[in-house]
Amino acid sequence: MGERVRDKVAFVTGAARGQGRSHAVRLAEFRDQQTLRAAVADGLEEFGQLDIVVANAGIFSTAPSPTMSESMWRDMIDVNLTGVWNTCQATMQPLIDAGRGGSIVLTSSSAGIKTGPNITHYSAAKHGVIGIMRSLAAELAPHWIRVNSIHPTTVATDMIFNDTIYRLFRPDLDSPGADDVRDVYQALNLLPIPWVEAADISNAVLFLASDEARYVTAVALPVDAGATQR
Repeated sequence: MGERVRDKVAFVTGAARGQGRSHAVRLAEFRDQQTLRAAVADGLEEFGQLDIVVANAGIFSTAPSPTMSESMWRDMIDVNLTGVWNTCQATMQPLIDAGRGGSIVLTSSSAGIKTGPNITHYSAAKHGVIGIMRSLAAELAPHWIRVNSIHPTTVATDMIFNDTIYRLFRPDLDSPGADDVRDVYQALNLLPIPWVEAADISNAVLFLASDEARYVTAVALPVDAGATQR
């Protein structure tokens, strides 16, 4: 793996994504451009270059649209869409100035391609990520900076492995667990699996970040076990 991005430096937001919503909300401080720019500057000072940017921070929640609170909508857009934009804006100029080209990978979702009920806020943010990706891909192409997005199906992290999600999908049970929602998640995918592993998404990010994808840009890449084709 290391050889594929040898001698390259990556800036990744949302590295604690698998730790659950509380950690992701903590990362909402990335809404502040000054904080992001300071982090990028620190990285450049330490490593001397920037080649790869992965905007990965995100949260997830569900609510019927008629009763969705203003704060729920705002938090979702702020973290999942504005946070992605802020990451891109804080890193674009250093990538351009370096003159080495580069790769920006934005984490969207299968819900950014095909959506469902009770996730209007989440779907809006993830669809918006595609808009950012396609626009920046066109804008940054003359600098040999590639921009792509990843669209996972359900990923085996604390974002879905929690009591709130279990009860949402199995309200008929007093204390549902992961095994009780397995069939629900599997029904979302074409392949007979309930969820993918975080490593499956990392492998796709690695490909897009590497020189193996040197001519791949403006692509919305599903890693979704066929979920968007259901």
